[in-house]
Amino acid sequence: MPSRALIEDFLVQPHLAFVGVSRDPKDMSATVFAALQMHGHTVYPVNPNAKEISGQPCYASLADVPDPVEGVVVMVPPAAAADVVRAAVARGIPRVWLHRGTGTGSVTDEAVQVCHDNRVDVVDGACPMMFLEPVGLVHRMHRSLSKRRFVS
Repeated sequence: MPSRALIEDFLVQPHLAFVGVSRDPKDMSATVFAALQMHGHTVYPVNPNAKEISGQPCYASLADVPDPVEGVVVMVPPAAAADVVRAAVARGIPRVWLHRGTGTGSVTDEAVQVCHDNRVDVVDGACPMMFLEPVGLVHRMHRSLSKRRFVS
């Protein structure tokens, strides 16, 4: 269960990698990616199947992303999440946000455990758009319904 302090610490980091962002601008991952950029973050897209996303170079892996990277948003299928976290650990990235919109998202017990074992701060669930002010109506309702999950 992520704390609000952990969420806020993640969201003040200026340089983030985003693993799993889609080339499709209608995909939720592209929406989250754009929202982070609009809130002033430098966001490096990571997708081995794309050369560029939103007009900027896309990287095949976390290892290819230029420094600095203070956090990584993970928006991949559950089966791939732990490997992405291991790549973040290998890269020395101190913060991981395992995205969850509906269903399990990228949150798996294994991915969370890899974070804990390696002293990586982890936001294990939720969507950054629930906390990027001003929060839109849908995400504000989602945050309100999920309020009991986020401790102070």
